[in-house]
Amino acid sequence: MRLWLIRHGETEANVAGLYSGHSPTPLTSKGLAQAETLCDLLAKVPFDYVLCSELERAQQTAARVLKPHALAVHTTHLLNEMFFGDWEMRHHRDLTREDPESYAAWCTDWQHAVPTNGEGFQAFSARIEQVIALLADIKSQHKNVLIASHQGVLSLLIARLLNMPAASLWHFRVDQGCWSAIDIHDDFATLRVLNSRAAWHADDV
Repeated sequence: MRLWLIRHGETEANVAGLYSGHSPTPLTSKGLAQAETLCDLLAKVPFDYVLCSELERAQQTAARVLKPHALAVHTTHLLNEMFFGDWEMRHHRDLTREDPESYAAWCTDWQHAVPTNGEGFQAFSARIEQVIALLADIKSQHKNVLIASHQGVLSLLIARLLNMPAASLWHFRVDQGCWSAIDIHDDFATLRVLNSRAAWHADDV
């Protein structure tokens, strides 16, 4: 099975530098254009299953990418970005004033400290392990699975599929307007493509 990974297009929160885990934030004109570009780049991929975050920015991106394909989109909360609680739609400069103690603790030990009323990295990581279990369940039924999600989710998913520690997610930046691909074998995974801006063709390996 091959996983085709795409991150949602640029959002207003991205431009403003805000934490936007679960908060709604519209795609910018650039973000919409990025989704349309991905549609062209991936038009010839024979997708046979689609998994998408419940969040609107990911669904908007997936809908545009899938215009050439007649496929249902299966949404799941497991692919939602990490939830930042009271820090949602706040800039780090705000948090150093408004919640300095908790924010400093999180910056010092992001793997164990938890955003105020939010989701900690341990819980987030456990959620991504559920994604991996879900993929194992559908592996025998599908060959080309599109996953539309978020930076944190996709980076952590790549790291864990490659049997790397969860903290290794920072090694895999997933850019907007690009596609990545991972081949899932019986007992290991291979990262085939990371952040490609090239069109895929049927004769590509």
